[in-house]
Amino acid sequence: MIRIVDDGVPLTVPEGYGWSVLRDLSRLVAIDASASTSVAIEATTVRFPVSRGDLPVDATSLLQLVDSDFEIAEGAVIVSRDRLRAVTEIAGAGVEQRSEARDRHGRVPSSESPLVAAGRERWPVVSAAAAKLREAVLHAAGRRQVVLVEPWPDGKRWCVSLTHDVDVLDWWPAFTGLRLLELARKGEVGRAARVVGAALGGFARNPASGGISRVLEVERRRQLAATWFVLCGTPTVATFKRGDLTYRPESRRARAVLEMIGDAEHEVGLHGSFETANVSGAFASQRARLLALVAGEVGGVRQHFLRMRPGLTQREMRHASFSYDATYGYSDRNGFRLGVADVVPGWDEATGATSGLEEVPLVWMDRAQSKYQGIEDPERWVEDALALATMCRDLGGLWVGLWHPNLTAPLGYPGALDAYEKLIDGLLAADPYVATAGTAVRWRRHRRSASITAMNGDSPQIAVASDSDFTISLTDASLRRIAFATR
Repeated sequence: MIRIVDDGVPLTVPEGYGWSVLRDLSRLVAIDASASTSVAIEATTVRFPVSRGDLPVDATSLLQLVDSDFEIAEGAVIVSRDRLRAVTEIAGAGVEQRSEARDRHGRVPSSESPLVAAGRERWPVVSAAAAKLREAVLHAAGRRQVVLVEPWPDGKRWCVSLTHDVDVLDWWPAFTGLRLLELARKGEVGRAARVVGAALGGFARNPASGGISRVLEVERRRQLAATWFVLCGTPTVATFKRGDLTYRPESRRARAVLEMIGDAEHEVGLHGSFETANVSGAFASQRARLLALVAGEVGGVRQHFLRMRPGLTQREMRHASFSYDATYGYSDRNGFRLGVADVVPGWDEATGATSGLEEVPLVWMDRAQSKYQGIEDPERWVEDALALATMCRDLGGLWVGLWHPNLTAPLGYPGALDAYEKLIDGLLAADPYVATAGTAVRWRRHRRSASITAMNGDSPQIAVASDSDFTISLTDASLRRIAFATR
């Protein structure tokens, strides 16, 4: 249990956001303001001394602030306000939201990320800082009781969320041709020959739909549900040339795919087209179009090509009534763009407030390696995915992976679907909680709302503000359950 003391100067809004992220990821449970004094007496204090100066703006200094050890006093942990502001700069993407740099697809380049600038994008520095905070509180507590909220449902210690972007359905020979040109430029003659053979044998059936069927079957056999992001605009010659919209969601083939996804009880989200990053109201119209085609809610969105204007795009997403965004990931590498291996509330730098969206950062995707890094061996993709998943597991966090279902042999990726099965089995071997992105968001919102209200002997009583069917458990430092939540 922790008690918060602001040393007479309340946290600013950016500092408060940084603290809420750190505490949330640490799994430390705070005492509700209405709890009795006797509860507070037994708590470990967290103090925020007044900041001593301006926040450094260079990437290395920001990372050092987040990375540094916490100061421990008698029964208290000291958390600097500069550290909290640095967390907001990274986990809230404050630095990227202020950047005006753009690549040829209109994206903020990876080089603008403070993590990339400092060479630390492969390590979830904010999640690791939260783990340090937890350890510091345990050390400062001495004999005081410290309770934590359990990481994930069903006693699981980490979570996996599988996602798929449906980029290709129609005109598949054109995509095969583009892929063959890509392989030719790389000198992948043998691989290109295998693609030609597979493509010639695939003319009788659509390999794009076939790839979706195969991925669904792989997940069905393992009783897994994934999140599928679907394009929902009207394609033109111009959108096709840009690699943007290539199929109509109302087409016979697209409807059949949506039916397959629905029958498997997977989640459907919007794959926002290029237009949504530039045109006000485009998110709302595309979401309405998708809602007319699927049963249930469409709560999540991920931008096609990860194309967005950080902050502004998320504001438009919220205006269209999305509850979460799964766009924050690197296009040209894999890693932790927001420095977290988890779900975090979004931050809007322009308004100086939370965005109202939950951010579900993308940790790993296949094409970051094959397209941008020139790695064509799917086995190496899997190795990279599992290496990042190990970091998420060790921190009790969330690994979000993107596997494109069009990675089939006729479309230019021989051996990819077999590698996907190996990836799934490698993830499952580490015993994660597997959830759609939407389910992970609901759990984390519910978990975040837990607070201690009273003591019943040695057992704390907790309440949750979120209305959910999840059961929240409190644990000790070894994850032994000691209490359950009430509403």
